[in-house]
Amino acid sequence: MKHNHPINRRSLLKMLTTGTLGVGVAGPVMLQKSSTAYAASIKSALPAQGVILEPGFTPNQPIERKVSNIDDYVFRLPNGEVIGDHILVCPQKMGGGTHALDLKTGTVMASIWYWNYGDYCPISHHIQAFPSSNPYEEFEFINSCQGGKDALIFGIPTPVSKPAEGFNMYKVRFDGSQMVLEDNVAASSGLGLGVHTCIKPDDAQSYWITDGQKDIAAWFDRGSSQVKVALKYDWVPNVPELSAAWRQGGTLKIQRLYPDPTTGLFDYRGTKGIKIDWEMVPSGELLVEEGKIPGSNVMGLCGADGTIWHPSGKWSATLIRLCGGLVVLDTQKNMLPVTFCSFNSQTPDHYDVVTTGKDSWEIKIDKVISPGHESGFSPDGKYFCFMNNGRENALGVFDSSDPDPRKWKKFAEIRDPLWAGRYPEPFHMVFTPNAKKLYLVILYPAPAKSGVMVIDTETWKIRKEIQNIAPDVESITITPDGRYVVGITGGFQRYRSMVYFIDTRTDELVGFMPSPGGHHDLTLVPRSLDELRWSRSCML
Repeated sequence: MKHNHPINRRSLLKMLTTGTLGVGVAGPVMLQKSSTAYAASIKSALPAQGVILEPGFTPNQPIERKVSNIDDYVFRLPNGEVIGDHILVCPQKMGGGTHALDLKTGTVMASIWYWNYGDYCPISHHIQAFPSSNPYEEFEFINSCQGGKDALIFGIPTPVSKPAEGFNMYKVRFDGSQMVLEDNVAASSGLGLGVHTCIKPDDAQSYWITDGQKDIAAWFDRGSSQVKVALKYDWVPNVPELSAAWRQGGTLKIQRLYPDPTTGLFDYRGTKGIKIDWEMVPSGELLVEEGKIPGSNVMGLCGADGTIWHPSGKWSATLIRLCGGLVVLDTQKNMLPVTFCSFNSQTPDHYDVVTTGKDSWEIKIDKVISPGHESGFSPDGKYFCFMNNGRENALGVFDSSDPDPRKWKKFAEIRDPLWAGRYPEPFHMVFTPNAKKLYLVILYPAPAKSGVMVIDTETWKIRKEIQNIAPDVESITITPDGRYVVGITGGFQRYRSMVYFIDTRTDELVGFMPSPGGHHDLTLVPRSLDELRWSRSCML
């Protein structure tokens, strides 16, 4: 093939899309699910070092050519150490997409932007990756997105008053070169849920997504995206006054949901079913009773916005923010509610679950001292933690070693004299793989800078606090070898955004890596089920 004009970017793109480069592509390229095959055909047609002119071409002067390899360049911490071969997947919240950050080289490997798929309010929120034996070649993740008026709660100036509905959930695969959208799980199921995602740790073949604006938790099959179980939570207060609707107790009602038998779909796409117009931000639980979060069913809200797994996979637990505890579910009995663990210091350890029908249950709770938020199991399953934010501002700890969840007992509570009022508060958490230490985000309101606390789980005493890291320190995780805590900052979408590293040997902050976009969550791609157990399946 002879070229009568120089090869430049535009002509090369034209040849690639019309097939004149000889790769057998006819017509325009459809960058949908066929993009992987198309990319493979291009890769096979071009050498690794790019375009080479036909043999026999003689340049006017000698040209030295050297093939570079990004993998030869390693990201090092200031002390010279290397984090290791790990991939961190980062949702960009208001950025509307997600990228994979290679911690070995410090480069972004690939990105996906949900705007391209017709989602015009893709608040890329929570995420978890499925295990992959070689994540540099391929891995898969599930990514929940918020929508609607959640786009307006960050204080960012905008002329937008009616954002698109959003609330989509995406299953995405990295194919070694790029991210490929495999499924919009919201469209496949009829459920639009925008908050915590947690993969079943014993087989990685299913996952929970739970939404605290709709109070719906759904257990999805990984392969088909179909709903295995869906549960809806509703609160019926004892008193009609909003200011006391949770403190004075009430009844937590649980109802199993089923899809329309004719379509096989639920009817909760987009903003349909939301009780409040935007989510409860961190420490935002008390805003509900103060009447500062509007919505169509504020009094019925309980804030069921996350479901975690016991490391064995036998139990799940749905976090009920406004009731200060979690509903424990029996995985082996179709997610049958078993008990309610109350983490407030002045309440019983448990409230009983009463069956009221074939697919309905209720739990009578006499009082709620403090609402709460994030929670988690230790990797060995011995401990069960919950953040009593809002009023108590304490970390409550259960002994969860008994095989019967109804016998789990409160035995410790972590408090700090600085935790007064709403802020600072204990927030996201991660255990070391051996469960000997717990790292706990301590959140201040932005633009104040937040930090991370280190807790010794053998004594349940505070060991250290690393203060002043950045505004809006969010989710944290840990490398599989237990060497580094990996944290991310959100900056409430306008302050400093980055990934930071804490050396668990010294509990010192040892370095940073750029990560633009502002994040609320993160996931390290695990290489095994063991790694999945401490990569946020069992803790939020």
